[in-house]
Amino acid sequence: MYLIAFPLLLIPFALYNMVLFLLSLPFTDTLFSIPLIEGRRLPVTTGELLLAIAILLIYVEAIKASRVRKAITDHVLSFILFAAMVAELVLVPQATTPTLLLLAVLGFADLLIGLSVTVRPKPQELPLEESYQHDRY
Repeated sequence: MYLIAFPLLLIPFALYNMVLFLLSLPFTDTLFSIPLIEGRRLPVTTGELLLAIAILLIYVEAIKASRVRKAITDHVLSFILFAAMVAELVLVPQATTPTLLLLAVLGFADLLIGLSVTVRPKPQELPLEESYQHDRY
């Protein structure tokens, strides 16, 4: 329960910035390839791997949002992370890549998932039929 208020998309966003600024690697470099039938191979690039990690973390965020009542802190942190992604995308010329654009879209989806699950209406209580005992004469 310690990671409830931690936005998990911060992990791929931090990895994105490490790859871009510390390692200076292009996101189009092939990291590995997946073997397919008939000798074909599917190359997986750095950006694609980062997005796959982010998509899996969005799934965990959705489960986390549906199981635990999210506090306002979770929504604020998700919004700050989304705003940071968009700001970096718009303001930093080196960071203008499709990978960051898709990470920002996932950040927006995380924000919407958290809000829509939290704001959902409470289930209506169904009145149970009263059991009538018939008077016997």
